[in-house]
Amino acid sequence: MVPPPFLKKLALWLAFASAVSILIGVSVSQILLALALGVLLLSGLPLRWPPIAKPLGLFLIWTFVSLAFSPDPRAGTDQVRKMFVFLLLMVVYSTIRKVSVAKWLVLSWMALGTLTAGKGLIQYIKDIAAAKEAHVDFYHFYVVDRISGFMSHWMTFSGQQLFVLLPLGAFLLFAPDLRKRLWLAVPCGLAVGLALVLSQTRGIWAAAVVAGVYLIWSWRKVAVLAVPVVLGLGLLAAPEAVKVRVRSITNPDTKTDSNTHRVICWRTGRAMIQAHPLVGVGPDEIRKPAVFFAYLPKDIAQPLPDGFYEHLHSIYFQYAAERGIPAMLFLVGAVLMAWRDFQRALAKLPPGRSDRRFLLQTAIACIIGTLVGGIGEYNLNDTEVLTMFLAIMCCGYVAVEGAAALRIPAPIPTPINAGR
Repeated sequence: MVPPPFLKKLALWLAFASAVSILIGVSVSQILLALALGVLLLSGLPLRWPPIAKPLGLFLIWTFVSLAFSPDPRAGTDQVRKMFVFLLLMVVYSTIRKVSVAKWLVLSWMALGTLTAGKGLIQYIKDIAAAKEAHVDFYHFYVVDRISGFMSHWMTFSGQQLFVLLPLGAFLLFAPDLRKRLWLAVPCGLAVGLALVLSQTRGIWAAAVVAGVYLIWSWRKVAVLAVPVVLGLGLLAAPEAVKVRVRSITNPDTKTDSNTHRVICWRTGRAMIQAHPLVGVGPDEIRKPAVFFAYLPKDIAQPLPDGFYEHLHSIYFQYAAERGIPAMLFLVGAVLMAWRDFQRALAKLPPGRSDRRFLLQTAIACIIGTLVGGIGEYNLNDTEVLTMFLAIMCCGYVAVEGAAALRIPAPIPTPINAGR
Protein backbone atom coordinates (compact mmCIF):
# COMPACT_ATOMS: atom_id res chain seq x y z
CA MET A 1 0.00 0.00 0.00
CA VAL A 2 1.40 3.38 -1.03
CA PRO A 3 1.43 5.90 1.86
CA PRO A 4 -0.69 9.05 1.28
CA PRO A 5 1.49 11.87 -0.14
CA PHE A 6 0.40 14.32 2.56
CA LEU A 7 2.29 12.29 5.17
CA LYS A 8 5.61 13.46 3.74
CA LYS A 9 4.62 17.11 4.14
CA LEU A 10 3.19 16.44 7.58
CA ALA A 11 6.43 14.80 8.71
CA LEU A 12 8.36 17.81 7.41
CA TRP A 13 6.22 20.35 9.22
CA LEU A 14 6.22 18.38 12.46
CA ALA A 15 10.02 18.10 12.34
CA PHE A 16 10.26 21.80 11.50
CA ALA A 17 7.94 22.72 14.38
CA SER A 18 9.82 20.49 16.82
CA ALA A 19 13.12 22.17 16.01
CA VAL A 20 11.71 25.71 16.23
CA SER A 21 9.55 25.25 19.34
CA ILE A 22 12.56 24.26 21.46
CA LEU A 23 13.04 28.01 21.98
CA ILE A 24 9.81 27.96 23.97
CA GLY A 25 10.21 24.75 25.91
CA VAL A 26 11.19 21.09 25.93
CA SER A 27 7.79 19.45 26.36
CA VAL A 28 6.15 20.80 23.20
CA SER A 29 9.29 20.21 21.15
CA GLN A 30 9.61 16.58 22.20
CA ILE A 31 5.92 15.84 21.68
CA LEU A 32 6.27 17.21 18.16
CA LEU A 33 9.45 15.17 17.67
CA ALA A 34 7.66 11.98 18.67
CA LEU A 35 4.80 12.79 16.28
CA ALA A 36 7.27 13.64 13.50
CA LEU A 37 9.06 10.33 14.04
CA GLY A 38 5.81 8.36 13.86
CA VAL A 39 4.61 10.13 10.72
CA LEU A 40 8.05 9.82 9.12
CA LEU A 41 8.01 6.05 9.59
CA LEU A 42 4.57 5.89 7.94
CA SER A 43 5.34 8.35 5.15
CA GLY A 44 7.56 6.17 3.02
CA LEU A 45 10.36 8.77 3.02
CA PRO A 46 13.82 7.16 3.01
CA LEU A 47 15.39 7.37 6.45
CA ARG A 48 18.68 9.27 6.46
CA TRP A 49 21.32 10.04 9.05
CA PRO A 50 23.96 12.75 8.62
CA PRO A 51 27.58 11.51 8.61
CA ILE A 52 28.20 12.58 12.21
CA ALA A 53 25.62 10.01 13.34
CA LYS A 54 28.36 7.35 13.38
CA PRO A 55 30.70 8.96 15.95
CA LEU A 56 27.67 10.18 17.91
CA GLY A 57 26.35 6.62 17.87
CA LEU A 58 29.67 5.46 19.31
CA PHE A 59 29.31 8.13 22.00
CA LEU A 60 25.89 6.78 22.94
CA ILE A 61 27.11 3.17 22.86
CA TRP A 62 30.00 4.08 25.15
CA THR A 63 27.51 5.74 27.47
CA PHE A 64 25.83 2.33 27.85
CA VAL A 65 29.25 0.75 28.46
CA SER A 66 29.90 3.29 31.21
CA LEU A 67 26.43 2.67 32.60
CA ALA A 68 27.15 -1.07 32.76
CA PHE A 69 30.22 -0.42 34.91
CA SER A 70 28.53 2.25 37.02
CA PRO A 71 28.09 1.45 40.73
CA ASP A 72 24.49 2.71 40.43
CA PRO A 73 23.15 2.31 36.86
CA ARG A 74 19.72 3.63 37.84
CA ALA A 75 21.27 7.01 38.59
CA GLY A 76 22.07 7.39 34.89
CA THR A 77 18.60 6.74 33.51
CA ASP A 78 18.12 10.46 32.79
CA GLN A 79 21.00 10.28 30.33
CA VAL A 80 19.37 7.27 28.65
CA ARG A 81 16.12 9.20 28.26
CA LYS A 82 18.05 12.14 26.82
CA MET A 83 19.16 9.89 23.95
CA PHE A 84 15.69 10.41 22.46
CA VAL A 85 16.87 13.88 21.42
CA PHE A 86 19.45 12.33 19.08
CA LEU A 87 16.60 10.92 16.96
CA LEU A 88 16.20 14.52 15.82
CA LEU A 89 19.20 13.92 13.56
CA MET A 90 17.29 11.31 11.57
CA VAL A 91 13.94 13.10 11.66
CA VAL A 92 15.25 16.50 10.52
CA TYR A 93 17.75 15.14 7.99
CA SER A 94 15.16 12.76 6.50
CA THR A 95 12.46 15.42 6.12
CA ILE A 96 14.42 18.59 5.34
CA ARG A 97 16.13 17.93 2.01
CA LYS A 98 16.16 21.36 0.37
CA VAL A 99 18.50 24.24 1.14
CA SER A 100 15.54 26.63 0.99
CA VAL A 101 13.71 24.75 3.76
CA ALA A 102 16.85 24.54 5.92
CA LYS A 103 17.27 28.28 5.48
CA TRP A 104 13.70 28.94 6.61
CA LEU A 105 14.31 26.83 9.69
CA VAL A 106 17.27 29.02 10.63
CA LEU A 107 15.31 32.19 9.84
CA SER A 108 12.50 30.93 12.08
CA TRP A 109 14.96 30.51 14.95
CA MET A 110 16.12 34.07 14.35
CA ALA A 111 12.56 35.41 14.47
CA LEU A 112 11.40 33.43 17.52
CA GLY A 113 14.76 33.95 19.22
CA THR A 114 14.20 37.70 19.00
CA LEU A 115 10.93 37.30 20.87
CA THR A 116 12.62 35.26 23.59
CA ALA A 117 15.32 37.94 23.79
CA GLY A 118 12.59 40.54 24.19
CA LYS A 119 11.15 38.62 27.12
CA GLY A 120 14.62 38.49 28.67
CA LEU A 121 15.02 42.27 28.29
CA ILE A 122 11.69 42.81 30.05
CA GLN A 123 12.89 40.55 32.87
CA TYR A 124 16.06 42.64 33.14
CA ILE A 125 14.05 45.85 33.54
CA LYS A 126 11.93 44.20 36.23
CA ASP A 127 15.09 43.03 38.04
CA ILE A 128 16.43 46.60 38.09
CA ALA A 129 13.18 47.79 39.67
CA ALA A 130 13.20 44.91 42.19
CA ALA A 131 16.78 45.68 43.26
CA LYS A 132 15.93 49.36 43.75
CA GLU A 133 12.85 48.48 45.76
CA ALA A 134 14.90 46.15 47.96
CA HIS A 135 17.64 48.82 48.33
CA VAL A 136 20.39 46.35 47.46
CA ASP A 137 23.35 46.42 45.10
CA PHE A 138 22.07 45.38 41.66
CA TYR A 139 25.06 43.24 40.65
CA HIS A 140 24.87 40.95 43.67
CA PHE A 141 21.08 40.91 43.46
CA TYR A 142 21.08 39.99 39.79
CA VAL A 143 24.03 37.66 39.29
CA VAL A 144 22.45 34.86 41.32
CA ASP A 145 19.19 34.88 39.30
CA ARG A 146 19.60 36.34 35.82
CA ILE A 147 17.30 36.70 32.84
CA SER A 148 16.14 33.39 31.37
CA GLY A 149 13.46 34.22 28.78
CA PHE A 150 11.18 31.20 28.43
CA MET A 151 13.82 28.89 29.89
CA SER A 152 14.29 27.82 33.51
CA HIS A 153 17.94 28.90 33.76
CA TRP A 154 20.05 31.71 32.38
CA MET A 155 22.70 29.32 31.09
CA THR A 156 20.13 27.59 28.87
CA PHE A 157 18.75 30.93 27.75
CA SER A 158 22.16 32.34 26.85
CA GLY A 159 23.17 29.10 25.10
CA GLN A 160 20.10 29.32 22.87
CA GLN A 161 20.60 33.04 22.27
CA LEU A 162 24.11 32.24 21.05
CA PHE A 163 22.57 29.92 18.44
CA VAL A 164 20.31 32.78 17.37
CA LEU A 165 22.95 35.52 17.30
CA LEU A 166 25.51 33.57 15.26
CA PRO A 167 23.04 32.76 12.43
CA LEU A 168 22.05 36.42 12.44
CA GLY A 169 25.70 37.36 11.99
CA ALA A 170 26.13 34.80 9.22
CA PHE A 171 22.99 36.10 7.52
CA LEU A 172 24.31 39.66 7.49
CA LEU A 173 27.66 38.57 6.08
CA PHE A 174 26.83 35.72 3.69
CA ALA A 175 23.12 35.51 2.78
CA PRO A 176 22.17 36.55 -0.78
CA ASP A 177 18.93 38.31 0.15
CA LEU A 178 20.39 40.65 2.77
CA ARG A 179 18.99 43.86 1.26
CA LYS A 180 15.46 42.51 1.26
CA ARG A 181 15.58 41.56 4.94
CA LEU A 182 18.16 44.02 6.33
CA TRP A 183 15.42 46.09 7.97
CA LEU A 184 14.45 43.05 10.02
CA ALA A 185 17.83 41.38 10.56
CA VAL A 186 19.53 44.39 12.16
CA PRO A 187 16.90 45.06 14.88
CA CYS A 188 16.75 41.31 15.61
CA GLY A 189 20.54 41.18 15.93
CA LEU A 190 20.58 44.17 18.26
CA ALA A 191 17.87 42.70 20.52
CA VAL A 192 19.48 39.27 20.72
CA GLY A 193 22.97 40.71 21.17
CA LEU A 194 21.78 42.97 23.98
CA ALA A 195 20.02 40.09 25.73
CA LEU A 196 23.17 38.00 25.46
CA VAL A 197 25.27 40.78 26.97
CA LEU A 198 22.81 41.35 29.81
CA SER A 199 22.65 37.63 30.57
CA GLN A 200 26.17 38.13 31.98
CA THR A 201 27.19 34.58 31.06
CA ARG A 202 30.92 34.98 30.60
CA GLY A 203 31.54 31.66 28.87
CA ILE A 204 28.91 32.49 26.27
CA TRP A 205 30.44 35.95 25.86
CA ALA A 206 33.76 34.29 25.00
CA ALA A 207 32.04 31.84 22.65
CA ALA A 208 30.23 34.66 20.86
CA VAL A 209 33.42 36.70 20.44
CA VAL A 210 35.51 33.81 19.12
CA ALA A 211 32.79 32.55 16.76
CA GLY A 212 32.02 36.11 15.71
CA VAL A 213 35.67 36.75 14.88
CA TYR A 214 35.61 33.61 12.74
CA LEU A 215 32.61 34.89 10.78
CA ILE A 216 34.17 38.32 10.27
CA TRP A 217 37.52 36.80 9.28
CA SER A 218 35.77 34.59 6.73
CA TRP A 219 33.96 37.64 5.32
CA ARG A 220 36.70 40.30 5.31
CA LYS A 221 39.95 39.54 7.10
CA VAL A 222 40.84 43.20 7.57
CA ALA A 223 37.51 43.81 9.33
CA VAL A 224 38.76 41.78 12.30
CA LEU A 225 40.89 44.79 13.25
CA ALA A 226 37.70 46.62 14.20
CA VAL A 227 36.61 43.98 16.73
CA PRO A 228 38.73 45.27 19.69
CA VAL A 229 37.51 48.81 19.00
CA VAL A 230 33.87 47.75 18.92
CA LEU A 231 34.27 45.67 22.10
CA GLY A 232 36.03 48.55 23.87
CA LEU A 233 33.34 51.08 22.92
CA GLY A 234 30.66 48.60 23.92
CA LEU A 235 32.23 48.12 27.33
CA LEU A 236 32.39 51.88 27.88
CA ALA A 237 28.68 52.16 27.13
CA ALA A 238 27.69 49.06 29.11
CA PRO A 239 25.76 49.18 32.41
CA GLU A 240 27.89 49.08 35.53
CA ALA A 241 26.76 45.53 36.34
CA VAL A 242 28.14 44.34 33.00
CA LYS A 243 31.44 46.13 33.65
CA VAL A 244 31.69 44.45 37.05
CA ARG A 245 31.01 41.09 35.43
CA VAL A 246 33.77 41.66 32.88
CA ARG A 247 36.20 42.61 35.66
CA SER A 248 35.24 39.44 37.50
CA ILE A 249 37.01 37.40 34.82
CA THR A 250 40.34 38.36 36.40
CA ASN A 251 39.20 39.89 39.69
CA PRO A 252 36.26 37.81 40.95
CA ASP A 253 34.11 38.35 43.99
CA THR A 254 34.61 35.08 45.85
CA LYS A 255 31.03 35.12 47.19
CA THR A 256 29.21 35.57 43.90
CA ASP A 257 31.58 34.75 41.03
CA SER A 258 32.32 31.16 40.06
CA ASN A 259 35.98 31.29 39.08
CA THR A 260 37.35 29.33 42.05
CA HIS A 261 34.33 27.03 42.09
CA ARG A 262 34.95 26.00 38.47
CA VAL A 263 38.64 25.33 39.08
CA ILE A 264 37.67 23.06 41.99
CA CYS A 265 35.23 21.18 39.73
CA TRP A 266 37.87 20.75 37.00
CA ARG A 267 40.52 19.52 39.43
CA THR A 268 38.04 17.06 40.92
CA GLY A 269 37.12 15.89 37.43
CA ARG A 270 40.77 15.34 36.59
CA ALA A 271 41.08 13.11 39.65
CA MET A 272 38.08 11.09 38.47
CA ILE A 273 39.58 10.72 34.99
CA GLN A 274 42.89 9.54 36.41
CA ALA A 275 41.09 6.94 38.52
CA HIS A 276 38.66 5.76 35.80
CA PRO A 277 40.02 6.76 32.36
CA LEU A 278 38.02 4.24 30.28
CA VAL A 279 34.49 4.16 31.69
CA GLY A 280 34.41 7.04 34.17
CA VAL A 281 32.59 7.05 37.48
CA GLY A 282 29.23 6.47 35.78
CA PRO A 283 26.62 8.68 34.08
CA ASP A 284 25.25 11.29 36.49
CA GLU A 285 27.20 9.82 39.42
CA ILE A 286 28.88 13.20 39.86
CA ARG A 287 25.55 14.56 41.07
CA LYS A 288 26.02 12.65 44.30
CA PRO A 289 27.93 14.65 46.94
CA ALA A 290 29.54 11.45 48.22
CA VAL A 291 31.04 10.76 44.80
CA PHE A 292 32.20 14.33 44.24
CA PHE A 293 33.87 14.64 47.64
CA ALA A 294 35.50 11.23 47.27
CA TYR A 295 37.63 12.67 44.45
CA LEU A 296 38.04 16.20 45.81
CA PRO A 297 41.80 16.95 46.01
CA LYS A 298 43.02 16.91 49.59
CA ASP A 299 44.60 20.36 49.40
CA ILE A 300 41.26 22.09 48.73
CA ALA A 301 39.95 23.68 51.92
CA GLN A 302 36.39 23.16 53.05
CA PRO A 303 33.71 24.47 53.17
CA LEU A 304 33.81 24.99 49.43
CA PRO A 305 32.95 28.32 47.81
CA ASP A 306 29.35 28.88 46.78
CA GLY A 307 28.52 27.16 43.51
CA PHE A 308 26.82 24.25 41.80
CA TYR A 309 28.82 21.04 42.34
CA GLU A 310 26.53 18.48 40.67
CA HIS A 311 28.45 18.62 37.40
CA LEU A 312 31.91 19.77 36.34
CA HIS A 313 31.04 22.86 34.24
CA SER A 314 32.90 21.59 31.18
CA ILE A 315 31.87 19.13 28.50
CA TYR A 316 35.47 17.92 28.27
CA PHE A 317 35.94 17.16 31.95
CA GLN A 318 32.33 16.05 32.47
CA TYR A 319 32.07 13.44 29.71
CA ALA A 320 35.57 12.09 30.33
CA ALA A 321 35.01 11.88 34.10
CA GLU A 322 31.55 10.32 34.11
CA ARG A 323 31.70 8.16 30.93
CA GLY A 324 35.39 7.77 30.18
CA ILE A 325 37.87 9.41 27.83
CA PRO A 326 36.58 7.43 24.78
CA ALA A 327 33.08 8.91 25.19
CA MET A 328 34.46 12.44 25.28
CA LEU A 329 36.63 11.78 22.22
CA PHE A 330 33.69 10.32 20.26
CA LEU A 331 31.59 13.41 20.99
CA VAL A 332 34.29 15.95 20.25
CA GLY A 333 35.35 13.92 17.21
CA ALA A 334 31.81 14.11 15.81
CA VAL A 335 31.78 17.89 16.19
CA LEU A 336 35.20 18.27 14.58
CA MET A 337 34.14 15.93 11.78
CA ALA A 338 31.19 18.18 10.99
CA TRP A 339 33.48 21.22 11.02
CA ARG A 340 35.78 19.51 8.51
CA ASP A 341 32.88 18.52 6.27
CA PHE A 342 31.46 22.03 6.27
CA GLN A 343 34.83 23.62 5.53
CA ARG A 344 35.35 21.26 2.59
CA ALA A 345 31.91 22.12 1.25
CA LEU A 346 32.67 25.84 1.55
CA ALA A 347 35.81 25.36 -0.53
CA LYS A 348 33.68 23.90 -3.33
CA LEU A 349 31.28 26.84 -3.52
CA PRO A 350 31.68 29.58 -6.09
CA PRO A 351 32.61 32.96 -4.58
CA GLY A 352 29.94 35.34 -3.41
CA ARG A 353 26.87 35.25 -1.23
CA SER A 354 24.59 32.20 -1.32
CA ASP A 355 22.15 30.31 0.86
CA ARG A 356 24.55 27.37 1.07
CA ARG A 357 27.37 29.63 2.26
CA PHE A 358 25.04 31.18 4.84
CA LEU A 359 24.03 27.77 6.22
CA LEU A 360 27.57 26.37 6.24
CA GLN A 361 29.01 29.43 7.96
CA THR A 362 26.16 29.34 10.47
CA ALA A 363 26.92 25.70 11.28
CA ILE A 364 30.68 26.30 11.63
CA ALA A 365 30.17 29.35 13.84
CA CYS A 366 27.81 27.35 16.09
CA ILE A 367 30.40 24.55 16.30
CA ILE A 368 33.06 27.05 17.38
CA GLY A 369 30.66 28.61 19.88
CA THR A 370 29.81 25.20 21.32
CA LEU A 371 33.43 24.09 21.66
CA VAL A 372 34.49 27.37 23.28
CA GLY A 373 31.43 27.60 25.52
CA GLY A 374 31.91 23.97 26.51
CA ILE A 375 35.23 24.80 28.14
CA GLY A 376 33.44 26.44 31.04
CA GLU A 377 29.97 24.93 30.92
CA TYR A 378 28.19 21.60 30.48
CA ASN A 379 26.26 23.13 27.60
CA LEU A 380 25.37 20.04 25.53
CA ASN A 381 23.63 18.46 28.50
CA ASP A 382 20.83 21.03 28.18
CA THR A 383 18.15 19.43 26.04
CA GLU A 384 17.22 22.86 24.68
CA VAL A 385 20.77 23.62 23.57
CA LEU A 386 21.44 20.09 22.32
CA THR A 387 18.27 20.09 20.21
CA MET A 388 19.22 23.32 18.45
CA PHE A 389 22.80 22.16 17.95
CA LEU A 390 21.78 18.87 16.32
CA ALA A 391 19.25 20.59 14.06
CA ILE A 392 21.86 23.15 13.00
CA MET A 393 24.23 20.32 12.10
CA CYS A 394 21.50 18.82 9.92
CA CYS A 395 21.02 22.15 8.16
CA GLY A 396 24.75 22.28 7.55
CA TYR A 397 24.74 18.84 5.98
CA VAL A 398 21.78 19.76 3.78
CA ALA A 399 23.96 22.59 2.47
CA VAL A 400 26.86 20.16 1.96
CA GLU A 401 24.77 18.07 -0.44
CA GLY A 402 25.30 19.23 -3.98
CA ALA A 403 28.03 21.71 -3.05
CA ALA A 404 30.49 19.85 -5.28
CA ALA A 405 28.20 20.31 -8.27
CA LEU A 406 28.30 24.08 -7.75
CA ARG A 407 32.06 24.28 -7.98
CA ILE A 408 33.24 26.39 -10.88
CA PRO A 409 35.14 24.12 -13.28
CA ALA A 410 38.71 25.05 -14.02
CA PRO A 411 39.18 26.62 -17.46
CA ILE A 412 40.39 24.26 -20.16
CA PRO A 413 43.88 25.35 -21.20
CA THR A 414 44.15 26.46 -24.81
CA PRO A 415 46.60 24.37 -26.84
CA ILE A 416 49.73 26.25 -27.85
CA ASN A 417 49.22 25.51 -31.54
CA ALA A 418 45.53 26.29 -31.55
CA GLY A 419 44.46 28.44 -34.47
CA ARG A 420 47.51 27.73 -36.59
